[in-house]
Amino acid sequence: MTLTAIIEREDDGYVALCPELDIASQGDTVEQARDNLREAIELFLESAPKEEVDQRLRGDVFVTRLEIAVG
Repeated sequence: MTLTAIIEREDDGYVALCPELDIASQGDTVEQARDNLREAIELFLESAPKEEVDQRLRGDVFVTRLEIAVG
């Protein structure tokens, strides 16, 4: 299964979000945040009822950058 991880700097660490399942985690580094997110997703998929996984799992997620004119 391939999912999306969006990782943002927050204060002195990083927050990682999987938008397809609305699961988040954090870590001191980008790599740690990614690995912690992977673990959280795996635990969720192992323990959640199929109905909950199906309800939360979103289809297509697109991440892109926008150029915005300011001023």
